[in-house]
Formats: sequence, structure tokens, C-alpha cells
Amino acid sequence: MDQRKPMSQVHHAGSPQNSHKTFKFLAAATFGAALVALAGLTLTGTVLALVIATPVLVLFSPILVPAGIVVCLVTAGFLFSGTCGVAAISLLSWIYNYVSGKHPPGSDQLDYARSRIANKARDMKERAQEYGTYVQQKATEATQPQTQA
Repeated sequence: MDQRKPMSQVHHAGSPQNSHKTFKFLAAATFGAALVALAGLTLTGTVLALVIATPVLVLFSPILVPAGIVVCLVTAGFLFSGTCGVAAISLLSWIYNYVSGKHPPGSDQLDYARSRIANKARDMKERAQEYGTYVQQKATEATQPQTQA
């Protein structure tokens, strides 16, 4: 190697780095051209299939459209029933874990809500008893003859 040349001139056109870059570019260009050719063939095949199938689709559309709707509805029904089944299994698993004392996620919130409802029911029972006593007293006062002194 020539010691007198600056470093910028040491690596030029004939270096291994440039040939590697050229090879990469040629490989990418070849691969890209092949993909573009395949895309063109696919487009041509699709257009030809559409041209051939259009009269058949027009003739059978009174049958195919309702059949397509039925297939979509049946598929939606199966998906919905499967989803409901998965939800039911998940719910039963959660209930089993809760009843067996394993504290599944959300059980603390359920316990808190249960205690709040029990407290509110107890308060309402006490209010009803107080109101019943109040009404009974008013009824007793109303039925007793008033004596004036």
C-alpha cells in the first residue's frame, strides 16, 4: 500500500467494500424485479378470473346473495355461542375459585360490595321498624278518645 496517499484515496472503486455494495444492490434489484413481475401476473390473473366469473356471478346472484347472508349469520351465531361458552366457563372457574377460598381477581371488590349492601339492608330494616313504631303510635293516638282537662 502506498504510504504517501491520503486515507480518503486508499478505498476507491476497486475496493471490496464497493463491490459488496454493488452486489447487494444487484441482488435487491433482481429480487424487486421478480416481485414486480409476480405482482403483474397476479393482477392479470385476477382480472381474467373476474372477466370470466362475472356472467356466472350475475346469473347466480339471486342464489348467492341470500346464501352469503345465511353463511354470515350462521358464522356470527357460532362465534357468539362460542364466546358465550368461553365466558360461562371462565365465570364458573372464577366462582369455583372464590367459593374454595382462593381469592380470584376482583373478589375483594365483591366482598366490599356485599358488606355495603348488608349494611344498607340493616339500616333500611331499622328505619322500617322505627317507621312502623311511629305509625303504630299515630294510629293509637288517633283511635283513643281525646280527653280534655
